[in-house]
Amino acid sequence: MPKAHFIGICGAGMNAVAKLLKDKGWSISGSDKGAYPPISTYLDNHYISYHTDYKKENIPSNVDLVVIGKHAKLTKEINEEVREAYKQNLTIQSFPEVLEELTKDTNNLVITGSHGKSTSTALTAWCLEKSNKKPSFLIGAIGTTPNTNALIGASNIFVLEGDEYPASNENNKSKFLYYNPTNILITSLAHDHINIFPTKESYIEPFKKLVNLTKNKIIICNKDEDAKQFIKALNKEVITYSLDQKSDWQATNIKLGEVTTFTLMHKNKAIIELETSLLGKHNIENIVGVSALLLELNLLTKEELQEGVKTFKPLARRLDQKNTNSLIPIFEGFGSSYSKAKSAIEAILLHFKDKELITIFEPHTFSWRNQSYIKNYQDVFEGSKEVLIYKPPTHGAETHDQLNFGEIIKESKKSNSNIYGFENIKEGENILKSLINKNSIILILTSGPMDGFIEKTIQIAENKFPSLNY
Repeated sequence: MPKAHFIGICGAGMNAVAKLLKDKGWSISGSDKGAYPPISTYLDNHYISYHTDYKKENIPSNVDLVVIGKHAKLTKEINEEVREAYKQNLTIQSFPEVLEELTKDTNNLVITGSHGKSTSTALTAWCLEKSNKKPSFLIGAIGTTPNTNALIGASNIFVLEGDEYPASNENNKSKFLYYNPTNILITSLAHDHINIFPTKESYIEPFKKLVNLTKNKIIICNKDEDAKQFIKALNKEVITYSLDQKSDWQATNIKLGEVTTFTLMHKNKAIIELETSLLGKHNIENIVGVSALLLELNLLTKEELQEGVKTFKPLARRLDQKNTNSLIPIFEGFGSSYSKAKSAIEAILLHFKDKELITIFEPHTFSWRNQSYIKNYQDVFEGSKEVLIYKPPTHGAETHDQLNFGEIIKESKKSNSNIYGFENIKEGENILKSLINKNSIILILTSGPMDGFIEKTIQIAENKFPSLNY
């Protein structure tokens, strides 16, 4: 049995590729200092062993492959386990390089974009799995539909969440350029990862390369000007989608609610009525994009699509409800960028118009901590009655022009005076206890663990406003 060792196994994509190799019959081990739920639970459930620190002794003897993640601390200079892998002259790859080998003979559906890609990838995989098409898939987040984020299936179809981020600390080539794309779905081209792509032009460049690699269908959301200009510059046939009737695929008759319904349209012709429990118009747009992909490729009937969409549940950290034992609903969104945070807030405001929104935010990603991103704090929390902001982490601060906490608070207060910064969990608890009331709804926005404050928030809501059945 071949052995693979993953350094940084809890990173986005790393745990999923570890699972894929396990499905292929490999023995898997790993290490990560950032092991926390839901990823640590996922690894435990799949019987993948891992160390919670980085030491050279972690690398197994006779290992066939070492896969190293992209985290800023996974370099030869500062990480002894990474340094040891190079010292032993072991076979070392990034996880996208592993995927290049796994996808060389499959029909690959690569789904990417600055936001919406995880939900769209999971929905695509679920619709295919639900209709017994037996796909392989890799999803960058944990969910219940499908009940794993990675699987080697029995068919030739491989659904992959693609990412424009560099493959590793040693290799600046974008991850998705390794995935042998047969068909692609691009959900958004909003400028992101400004620590890596300082200009809009540099951000768009890898997407151009992805399009040029694609062998078959190219499907792009064309709702914003950046996407329209991108499509205009391509010398390729493109299928478009959005909530706008000028796109090839659209949605009409949208009725928002606990269950949202709408009519899927293709070139102004009604295709089928769809219903979903996902929140927000951005998720309707995601569903339209996935519908376009699956129906254009004739991978599903419209009735199979309908059933898949109806039964799909939100991914962890993608507007999933975190509690059931309190009268105060608590949702968590993936707040890694401006567009994601903004969409999450807008979704909560749309569906819970009679509630008072408390947003709890952690500027965890490099983008949110970068001086050139500061203007996005001016309106991102629009619609929130109160906002709690946790101190920014310091990992990787030396790689960019880091904002300090005071600057973040000052900029955020330009549009909302009810901004409260907190530097430790106890301080955050006291602030939240003073603000929460029976008409509150809470939205947590982060891409990190928030040092346990998510769990504390649930506890506070349950203690102050328990549900009638609790």
